[in-house]
Amino acid sequence: MKRINKYFAILLAACFTLTACNDDFLNTKPLGEVDETSVWTDIALAEAFVVGIYQGLGNGGFDEQMLASLTDESMFTHPGRGITTITEARSNPADIGWVNGTLAWNTMYSRIRATNLAIVKLTDEKFPHTGATTDRLIAEAKFMRAYYYHQILRYYGGFPIIDFPYTLDAETFEIPRNTFEECVNFIVKDLDEAAALLVGKSAIPGRATQASALALKSRVLLYAASDLHDGPTAKAKSPDLAAFGDLDLLAYPSGNRTERWQKAQAAAKAVLDITTGNQMGLSAPVAHATGIQNYINNSMARNGGQTEILLGRYFINLKAENGGRQGLFNGPNGYNNWAGNTPVQTLIDDYEMMDGTKFSWTNPAHAAAPYLNRDARFYASVLYDGAQWKPRSSANQPRDPLGQIQTGTYDITGGTGKHFGLDTRSSPIEDWNGSYTGYYFRKFIDANPAIVDQNTWQQVPWPVLRYTEAVLNYVEASIELGQEAEAKAWLNQIRFRVGQPAVTETGDALRQRYRNERRIEMAYEEQRYHDARRWMIAPQAFSRPANGINITGTFKPGKTLSTYKYDPETYNYVYKVIDMDPGKENRKWLDKMYYLPIHRDEMNRNSLLVQNPGYQ
Repeated sequence: MKRINKYFAILLAACFTLTACNDDFLNTKPLGEVDETSVWTDIALAEAFVVGIYQGLGNGGFDEQMLASLTDESMFTHPGRGITTITEARSNPADIGWVNGTLAWNTMYSRIRATNLAIVKLTDEKFPHTGATTDRLIAEAKFMRAYYYHQILRYYGGFPIIDFPYTLDAETFEIPRNTFEECVNFIVKDLDEAAALLVGKSAIPGRATQASALALKSRVLLYAASDLHDGPTAKAKSPDLAAFGDLDLLAYPSGNRTERWQKAQAAAKAVLDITTGNQMGLSAPVAHATGIQNYINNSMARNGGQTEILLGRYFINLKAENGGRQGLFNGPNGYNNWAGNTPVQTLIDDYEMMDGTKFSWTNPAHAAAPYLNRDARFYASVLYDGAQWKPRSSANQPRDPLGQIQTGTYDITGGTGKHFGLDTRSSPIEDWNGSYTGYYFRKFIDANPAIVDQNTWQQVPWPVLRYTEAVLNYVEASIELGQEAEAKAWLNQIRFRVGQPAVTETGDALRQRYRNERRIEMAYEEQRYHDARRWMIAPQAFSRPANGINITGTFKPGKTLSTYKYDPETYNYVYKVIDMDPGKENRKWLDKMYYLPIHRDEMNRNSLLVQNPGYQ
């Protein structure tokens, strides 16, 4: 016992000796954390904080469940996930349905608090750093605040404007929603200030620039000028909106709509004046094969297509992020992939023919060979029966030595006499992952055979803001202002680079041609969900059943084949459009779906919130 006490006394004396030399012995800082004071006195730590705000972009639009499957672009193959809650108009405040972190109300506000904190601290006179770097960080924080608020605005309508970081000693945490107009003005002010601070700043991939600030402003003002947000128009087209007592939360109750289109046009032109996209400025269509490659380059942000991205969410294959797994999520089951978001026939049918005419099933030539002579963007966006794709795995190459997509049922010599396509739900390869529609999504998927989709992460950025969107915004505003020659001059530049002929329509025909062009050019880029709503065509577009194709191949007289391959010389192919079984998906539109409901948890936290129409 004496021996133990002796050692204890020595240890105690040592402790007193150490603390006498260092009064902070008990105030050590954790090695894995940085205190707030340090962040806002060190420019490098402040920059790290601002860069962290971008985490709210998530995987961009590259989650396994894509927004496209809530529209007439695609359907989601797998059950659950909250997709049909929205496509079948069953959304309610207790169960909104599919909502990811890039648009959830509470998640957006947590990101907005971070932007508010950054803006307050960086503009405080006590912040010890001034100059270009600080200006950039202030601009980026304002840009990201505008971005997150614009997400709330376009999914939910007007929101409570909060431009300061709440603290626990706040008098109240309840605040009412601001009007739609107030919200637009707040966002635009942030973007104007961000753009001004970013002038002359070199671009950093994945971070805000002057061009991206102006592009987001263009989007916000285009939406603000659209039918859904013009009170008189919205009320005339929707009884639900007409009966809503707080329509100013969702639209301009009155005012000069022409001025709104003018502001939208000017905002878009500001983007076009300071930058350009890939292969713009052509005076005639390129060759068809060149058009396919141009669109692939733009989608993959390669070989000149990098200029298309004004703000991107970038991925590297060394970092295992789901944003690099589009091949696995959406590729064919016959390649051991998951077939998540498969194109529906209504989208396929909206791709024009090479000569600019409409595709039609009533045209015998079209119906007999529906995948011939289509718009170049079809081949760059969709995998269809007979399309050439990657080599299959070594185990499956004997079944398909050529690497062709097989989504039909075909005659074959020997055995049962029938071959079920390797990329169908009757395939011998992962049949449960087969497409219901008969198509697969190609856009954004790396065609390099070295990228084995189920094992390899690819490096394709998500286009948060794209140059071509700004061009289309300019075209739309010009059409609505009656400036048709200007609209067609820019619209045709987009078409020429993919080999499509010039549009010549006028009036409403030009408007409809433009809308289809936007649908095709921006497919799978989270545009259609919002476009169909703001144009108020969702009741027609989104109530149509999800549909697909049934394909059979029968031998021509005297022909035989023991290992199937796509061959019109050997087979007679028959294509029949089919609607999805209502048990799989029973699409329906109700006008409440123009907006998502505010979750009841948020309503319970803030008694001053007004719920969106149709959810009260």
